Amino acid sequence: MSISNFKLTTEEYEANFADIHPPFENLTAALVEANRCIFCYDAPCMKSCPTSIDVPKFIKQIATENIKGSAHTIFTSNIMGGGCSKVCPVEKLCEGACVYNLMEEEPIQIARLQRYSTEIAIKEKWPLFTRKPSTGKKVAVIGAGPAGLSCAHVLSREGIDVTIYEKEAKGGGLMTYGIAAYKVTPEFCEDEVNYILSLGGIDIKYNQEVGKNLSLSELKAQYDAVYLSIGVGLARQLAIPGEDLEGVVDAISFIHDIRCKGYDQVKVGDKVAVIGMGMTAIDAATQAKRLGAKEVTMLYRRTQEEMPCTQVELDIAKLDGCRIVWLAAPKEVLGEDGHVKQIVCSSMVLGEPDASGRRSPVDTGETFTLDVDMVIKAAGQMPFEALVADNQLANKYGKIVTDSNGVTNINGIFAGGDCVNGGKEVVDAVQAGKDGARGILTYLGS
Repeated sequence: MSISNFKLTTEEYEANFADIHPPFENLTAALVEANRCIFCYDAPCMKSCPTSIDVPKFIKQIATENIKGSAHTIFTSNIMGGGCSKVCPVEKLCEGACVYNLMEEEPIQIARLQRYSTEIAIKEKWPLFTRKPSTGKKVAVIGAGPAGLSCAHVLSREGIDVTIYEKEAKGGGLMTYGIAAYKVTPEFCEDEVNYILSLGGIDIKYNQEVGKNLSLSELKAQYDAVYLSIGVGLARQLAIPGEDLEGVVDAISFIHDIRCKGYDQVKVGDKVAVIGMGMTAIDAATQAKRLGAKEVTMLYRRTQEEMPCTQVELDIAKLDGCRIVWLAAPKEVLGEDGHVKQIVCSSMVLGEPDASGRRSPVDTGETFTLDVDMVIKAAGQMPFEALVADNQLANKYGKIVTDSNGVTNINGIFAGGDCVNGGKEVVDAVQAGKDGARGILTYLGS
């Protein structure tokens, strides 16, 4: 067993990381699907979308070959509608609410239709929005992820001058750095960010991080308002012996490397254990397999009924050949010469529900051991608790406390997205950005 890169050929990498949900090949294909829609009154698909995209309207526009109008409808509600069409768990949102499910028929391919019109708009650089004249007001946005970009776009449309401060070298946040490469490419993420910026009035300063080369108090003094969209990015530790052995990595860093480096530059083990069963865990496991791992075993301390990921995501992992072990919690990582060699797991049973409403895992006292050469930790992400506390922001275990419009306890400072909700979907972050922009506009009297 060994952790190495260059496990596959260039052709194999390209095949393994090809688009998992291919788009419609042409307008005719899109029209066929669009014309299946019965354009429900009081449509449940629209209600299930966190950004309230008018789904029947944009599909009707596609059906009448008004692609530009369709893109405008989508972007008006969700400026990252292109990326969301690729990464949203639509099976539990719009498509899951489609009335065709009640008739035991396949739901309308809403995401694929959304992708069709938004991709054309981004590729053709259609100027679908006009910015109002500058009001002279200035707002700083911390973080160029979905929440920050959404907030900035709404503010700029209203004539507010926005400067975004981003700690990474590129914008997009989770979309660019934290999602499986076979779902959305870094190239598309860059195009999407550039499309959002094309409105004007938004400037991004990269490699700027609060707490390092950026001070929240200084920004508050320089700008009329500040919007915090710093996300969550600290990997939850397992707190078990052997966690510091070579070969134990966190899923956030692992996925970040895949997004930033060539596939052949990312090292992966032959036998990999992934701890967790959320979306990030699935992305880490499937990509480890696609990078050339011979065996990938996912360990989860509860059962399938309690898993955070969707059934569709779980099926992707299974189709990729990942093995699933339920009711298993990591107890110790064993090594040899400083390298991972085995992981010892406790066998669990489910007890009474905990604060999350899910039944709590209880240790039976029995253990089992797996031979592994790499362990990927995907047991959740934690807020930047120290950063939040240092800036006197009201918080609950590191999650910033706000009202419905992103208002914090500090006058002129707003927040939204994962740093408030602890980590939800991209589409939820986009809506949080819109809510925050509304709060800022009210505060500025615009």
